[in-house]
Amino acid sequence: MKKGGKGGKADPDDVQVVARNKRAVFDYDIEERVEAGLVLTGSEVKSLRESNVALSDAYGALRGDDLWLFNCRIGEYKAAAAFGHVPLRERRLLLRRAEIDKLRGKLEQRGYTLVAMSLYFRAGWAKVELGLGRGKTHEDRRDHIAERESRREIDRAMSRKRRG
Repeated sequence: MKKGGKGGKADPDDVQVVARNKRAVFDYDIEERVEAGLVLTGSEVKSLRESNVALSDAYGALRGDDLWLFNCRIGEYKAAAAFGHVPLRERRLLLRRAEIDKLRGKLEQRGYTLVAMSLYFRAGWAKVELGLGRGKTHEDRRDHIAERESRREIDRAMSRKRRG
């Protein structure tokens, strides 16, 4: 961001993360990540700025020629009283046609899904990061946990060796 008071343009590399879906990496094998814009109302943007959002069950899906975000709960903005928004509604995602067609090809294959990974502001615009991946089986999750545990053991051994 620009220093020295209000005004001016935001730095395009400046990212303000609002919410992350940590469970997505554990439940899905993410092969590709895609950034998409969101169509929001004014009270939804205000609510996002207060980090009043839940991404735990959010996913992207095709409906007709457009890509939509489902199960993303953006809480009500208290100051919007009568002009608020519905917290749990479908929100249209903004992507180029070529990107949508590429995703359509992958999503039509068996087992692929679009999972909401994180929601953030970049240069003042609300964006959502979607992960294209397959659901992990119980065995895959168990392997992931075992790998993480072994990495921790190695790190502990290395730190003990450095100390002593």
